[in-house]
This record gives sequence, C-alpha cells and structure tokens, in this order.
Amino acid sequence: MARHRLQRLEAPSRTLSMLLHIAGILSFTASFKFLDQWETPISSAYGGHYQFLTIIGLALAQITFVVGLLADITLSPMLFKAKNTLSTFSAPLEILITILYWGLCAIDKSLVFPPDLQLDFLPDFGFHAAPGIMLALDLLLLSPPWTIEAYSATVLSMSLAIVYWFWVEWCGQQNGWYPYPIFELLSTWQRALLFISSASLMTGSTMLLKWLYGKLNGIERFQKEAITNPAGFHTKGE
Repeated sequence: MARHRLQRLEAPSRTLSMLLHIAGILSFTASFKFLDQWETPISSAYGGHYQFLTIIGLALAQITFVVGLLADITLSPMLFKAKNTLSTFSAPLEILITILYWGLCAIDKSLVFPPDLQLDFLPDFGFHAAPGIMLALDLLLLSPPWTIEAYSATVLSMSLAIVYWFWVEWCGQQNGWYPYPIFELLSTWQRALLFISSASLMTGSTMLLKWLYGKLNGIERFQKEAITNPAGFHTKGE
C-alpha cells in the first residue's frame, strides 16, 4: 500500500505502526483490567464506569487501535481508512479528556475524584494521559492528513456533548448522584454550559492536532489554516 505523500512514516506496516498499536492496546487493556478489580460505588451503579467520559474515551481509543493493528497485520487499505476515520473522533476526545482532567486536578483534584477514591500515578496516567499521547502519535506520525472539516468537527463535538449530557443526567436520576463531584456543585444550566464549553474545546483540540501535523510534517499551509481558517481541514485532492 503506497504511503500518502504527506504522511511521515509508513503505515499500515508490520514495524513501527504495529508496535505502537500493540503498545497502546496493552496499555488500554491494563487500564480496563484495573477498572474491573477496582471496587467502588460506581461499579454497581446504573451505567457503571461508563458514566465517566474517561472510560468512554478509553473504549473508543481501544477500538481505534484494534482496527489499526488489524490494518497493520493485513495491510488492508479499508481497515487503515477505518482506523483513520475513528481517529478523527477518538483523538480529539482523548486530548479533551487529558486537558479537562489535568486542568481540574491543578485546581482541585476533588472536583473529579472524591478524596477516598484518588488514583496512584500509574493508573491515573494510564486513564488520563496515555490514550491521548498514543492517539496523537498515531495521527502525527502514522496517518495521512485528516479530511474532516472544522464545521463537521464542531457538529461532532456538540453531538457528543449533548448525548453525554443526557446520559449523565439520566444516570444521575437513577443513582441519585453524579459520577464527577464537580457536577454536584453546578446547576443544570451550569452543567449545560460546561458541556458546551467542552465541545468547543474538543473542536479546538482538532485544530491543535492539525497545526501540530503541519508543524511536524513541514506543511506550512496546515499551520496557517489551523489558525486563520478554522473551516479548513480540507485535504481533498491532496
């Protein structure tokens, strides 16, 4: 399979691409294994651990990398395209999770975790940093330029925000409490504003990834579009 002329390293491949995808899958699987053994009130609550955006993002990262590994093994253009399509959603989501989590932790970690449920560094890193790092590396080094436009990215981000908002509210009604302590401190409309702001941040993370792609691969036009033309991300005909 011929490599896209703007793609930095060969992928799909049975070398570096396969190694990255295996490393990611092992990391994500270890996080899920930790989750299965971590007994908390969330475990038996309605929605379980999938009340957390972190776990939803982790599941999407796992699916993306499994499809990527299958593409590496088979060298299938169809599976490689599927991996890249999944990445346009999972990579910005994981960057959003990383920014939100560590940003809130810098303010007050009890906003995202009750004091009696704090994580040690290694599992904390596995849940809230490793997926974003792995997906960013996959995009920047082993993927062709994204074809998603900023308008589509905004619609996708807003759709996720709305769906997750309703999901959290529904679980909150069933359980009588919210998964993240910060939600307990906010009114309904304040939570809505938080979700809308997060959707905007996810769109911004898409633009950031595009800028980084242009920077790393020496594509000045991508860097300019990410800053001056947010409607960009059009690579048709590239």
